[in-house]
Amino acid sequence: MPKVLHFDNFDDAQQILGVNDEHIRILEDEFDVHIYSNGHEVKIKSDDESIEQKTLDILTSLLRIRKQGHQVTLRDLQSAIQMSEKGTLEYLEDLYKEEIAKDFRGKPIRAKTTGQQIYINHIKNNDLTFGIGPAGTGKTFLAVVIACQMLKDNDIKRIVLTRPAVEAGENLGFLPGDLKEKVDPYLRPLYDGLHMMLGAEHTDRLIERGIIEVAPLAYMRGRTLNDAFIILDEAQNTTTMQMKMFLTRLGFGSKMVVTGDETQIDLPSKTRSGLIESVDKLKDVRGVKINHFTDQDVVRHPLVSRIIRAYEAGDIHVND
Repeated sequence: MPKVLHFDNFDDAQQILGVNDEHIRILEDEFDVHIYSNGHEVKIKSDDESIEQKTLDILTSLLRIRKQGHQVTLRDLQSAIQMSEKGTLEYLEDLYKEEIAKDFRGKPIRAKTTGQQIYINHIKNNDLTFGIGPAGTGKTFLAVVIACQMLKDNDIKRIVLTRPAVEAGENLGFLPGDLKEKVDPYLRPLYDGLHMMLGAEHTDRLIERGIIEVAPLAYMRGRTLNDAFIILDEAQNTTTMQMKMFLTRLGFGSKMVVTGDETQIDLPSKTRSGLIESVDKLKDVRGVKINHFTDQDVVRHPLVSRIIRAYEAGDIHVND
């Protein structure tokens, strides 16, 4: 007997099944099941009854979220699939209870995986947090979101965003333009988070006033940063000395978040990544939390997780 899920109304069905049944197609592709819908109910059929039950549990969890008043999107489906694979689907609803912040349009921002929720809690409760993992896990974006919310709440006075300006070095002199023009292309992911939280115009004003500072890692040398939220992105491309220099910039009333992907190191072959070394040295230090994300924390298009797994299986590394 196929598994069956009933809907109370057409709006619920459309939310759960996706535009033009997009969610159905993704589930069928992911679990090798057949899903039939008539607008009032869905029937799930597979040769494997456990797969039928897993698919039903995912759709039922999404329906409960819909009943709580949330819009169900492709990202929500992806989160449900990932949590089902990890055996944590029962905690899906918990992700929708806590709102991290609202973007500049008033849209709520929430964790999409349990790994993200743990990461968020670590950032809030510790002075130094590492977020390590593949592209699409939200490690940089979430850090920017929390930084912006703390700025809005006056918990900090400024935000400092930095990263190695050029892979395997900081050879800015060879790039055209002034400092901002040289550095900006490498900091695009950080700007994207700022623009979502604050809007492009307000972000630009805060940068002009020095409340938000975006600079290459070399410009952190010799400074102590108090009452600030400091984010180091692409930290896998720091050397040991660069990482030590950065970490010792931490001042009173400040938080640091270090993000990177250990599989994307562009340093010369004999140079050890400062990120890997710092994680090894600091893993037992009080006040430091280290978060390791996996492809199951990826919250981009479902195909991205499969692409990452395929490349990792062949031991081929791709850039973010």
